[in-house]
Amino acid sequence: MSTSVSISDLQDALAAARQRLEWWNERRAVAEWDERRAAREALLAAERALAAAQNEPHAVPIEFPVQWDFGAPLPHLLTNDCRTFLVFFLRDIDPEWDGTYVNVRHADSESPSNLAVVEFNRCICTKMGTPNDEVLLGHPLAGKGLDWYSPFRVENSPWIKELQAINSIHHNYNPEHWRSFNHYIFGFHDSTFECVAKSFTVDMRVATLPNLLAEICGKLVGRGRRRET
Repeated sequence: MSTSVSISDLQDALAAARQRLEWWNERRAVAEWDERRAAREALLAAERALAAAQNEPHAVPIEFPVQWDFGAPLPHLLTNDCRTFLVFFLRDIDPEWDGTYVNVRHADSESPSNLAVVEFNRCICTKMGTPNDEVLLGHPLAGKGLDWYSPFRVENSPWIKELQAINSIHHNYNPEHWRSFNHYIFGFHDSTFECVAKSFTVDMRVATLPNLLAEICGKLVGRGRRRET
């Protein structure tokens, strides 16, 4: 007996997941946050399943060892022809926070903070800017598995296909070379970062942002230079 799921079945599942999330959102009870989040995850999974079945671009969550700050991650992108780094503040949870005040974060603070340094390996293209979290639903991957404040890999990426088409005129062009590249997308509070690279590494640091950026700039201009092979 066939166990394949039809496009119609996936569309029905997506409609049901959307209806379930709308029901939980209308309740708006703080105590039911876990149920709403589960409904949200079910909707995202249904979006991805339908997009994958139709061979469409969609965002797939990736394993990531840290969570960036929701309110003020202050991401910084540092890149040249050889290396690419993304730096941002990690999420700090204050067990004494009662919701009555807001901590303002300054990039030039002299106090050490918990920071992440993500280095993208064999990064060939980057972009950073709009949309922010208020208009993320306008992103082409909205409704295709993309969510706020999380890292994703884009399956069936049109960006990679565009870059591949551009490079196909080279006399040494090899389509197999492109199979190892990934389209990554990181949604922050005020911006979205995307890149095409082979992989990434994550390093957690306790430092001031200016000192850490200066250290990375030293790597970019030659100190601690690494040659890719």
